[in-house]
Amino acid sequence: MSKTVQAIQTASVGNKQKRAYSLGAFRILIVEDYPFMADLMSTMLREFGVGNIIQASSGTEGKEMISLFNSDENARNKIDIVLLDWLMPEGDGLDLLRWIRGHKKDSIKFLPSVLCSAYTSEAVVSAGRDNGANEVLVKPVSAQKLASRLLYVIDKPRPFLRAPGFFGPDRRRKSDSYSGVERRITKPEDVKQFNERI
Repeated sequence: MSKTVQAIQTASVGNKQKRAYSLGAFRILIVEDYPFMADLMSTMLREFGVGNIIQASSGTEGKEMISLFNSDENARNKIDIVLLDWLMPEGDGLDLLRWIRGHKKDSIKFLPSVLCSAYTSEAVVSAGRDNGANEVLVKPVSAQKLASRLLYVIDKPRPFLRAPGFFGPDRRRKSDSYSGVERRITKPEDVKQFNERI
């Protein structure tokens, strides 16, 4: 068993406590147009113990899969996490991410989403964050990086915020209070916070 697989099955959280993971009940959707990359991520997820892995080769097919599995708010076999590629035919990752975050059903709107991209510019990472990605994963994907992003989404879910022009997980990584002059365009009382559901 590889060190990464051991790490995801028993990972450190909080103050150095060990926590056992059972990902057998998880359903993860991979939306990736390059078959080799989709198969590589599927293999890694199987090694992590993920019980159900679904693949879609375009943003359009990804929407169909999400609608099929997550339209019923009370369904037991919903998709738990989406891994989506940045550039794809028939709707790219950002289009799919905007569709997810703008959906009327909570079971889709709050779906944890990890945007994957071979482009590592700050603009790409910012665009993913600003469009509601829970995490951004830079390609080439390694088992360690994939495990790290999945554990972050599972262990440290961030509250969702609604502000003018944005709905998604809180983009701030630190909760340090700001002590300078308030320069925000939106008043704090106009921002609504939602708890993320996984």
